[in-house]
Amino acid sequence: MSEGEDDERRGGRGVVDALAAFRPTPASVHFDRRELSAILSVYGRKVAEGEWRDYAIDHHTDEAVFSIFRRTSEQPLYRIVKKPSLARRQGAYAILAAGGYILKRGHDLRQVLLALERGLRLVKA
Repeated sequence: MSEGEDDERRGGRGVVDALAAFRPTPASVHFDRRELSAILSVYGRKVAEGEWRDYAIDHHTDEAVFSIFRRTSEQPLYRIVKKPSLARRQGAYAILAAGGYILKRGHDLRQVLLALERGLRLVKA
């Protein structure tokens, strides 16, 4: 009996399964120092004004998210998302409001962050 037949008889797949355990996990997307500096600059000003109080940073395999909270126990007011897969299309950076609406999307993070700097205001038609 060959080695491959012996592995099948035992119910395992042999060397392939053993090597799969050592396969590196896919790298996650992160904010670099320049991006975090720009985000924390805006965040710091809004904290000083008393509008925001907490934040969270999440790193996933396809995106990085900086969530901004008014209170810790609530859902995020805004989420700043870095999604490199959209870099050539709409832009890698986006700001999403609490309901999931895209407030601003673009290629340059500083330009996208201006949507938070200006603040939101009511538009009358």
